[in-house]
Amino acid sequence: MAAQLLPETCDTQTMDHFENTQFDAARGHHPLSPAAHRIDAGAPGTGLTDALITVSNLRLRTYVGFNPEERAKQQDVVINLEVSYVPDAGVYRDDVEAALDYKHITKQIIAHVEGGRFLLLEKLVSDVLAICSESPTVNRARVCIAKPHALRFADSVSLTLNYNNDGSPGQEHVR
Repeated sequence: MAAQLLPETCDTQTMDHFENTQFDAARGHHPLSPAAHRIDAGAPGTGLTDALITVSNLRLRTYVGFNPEERAKQQDVVINLEVSYVPDAGVYRDDVEAALDYKHITKQIIAHVEGGRFLLLEKLVSDVLAICSESPTVNRARVCIAKPHALRFADSVSLTLNYNNDGSPGQEHVR
């Protein structure tokens, strides 16, 4: 069934109706929330496409670099990532199993980064990107990892890699 959305423009009488409607505890929606007015969010014609998960400034320590001092001592890294995926319609009905589990992804990243040794920042970023893009529902991902204090007169050095699974040839991430 196609989703039923609020009209793009609402007259005063329509808005008064929604303001006076009680919280729908059975469905878990406030009457003014946009999701409350969708019968089948995520269905064709709703305009809903991608969900974007953002993790900001995940601070970890790892071995990264090929200089002797970098190989002997862990360094701080700061990870920022975005994961775009096509959500299952179940997420709009509050079905936990239908969601992409960002906590699980983050735990995988933490274990991999803190347990690894990397000569190149490119390898570290590529590995984290592979973890982020593991789910078949992920269509885009971006990972930026910074090494604070890597250069004497700079705040940090960072590298960003992108994953795009748009079906184009040559767009698959090398794992």
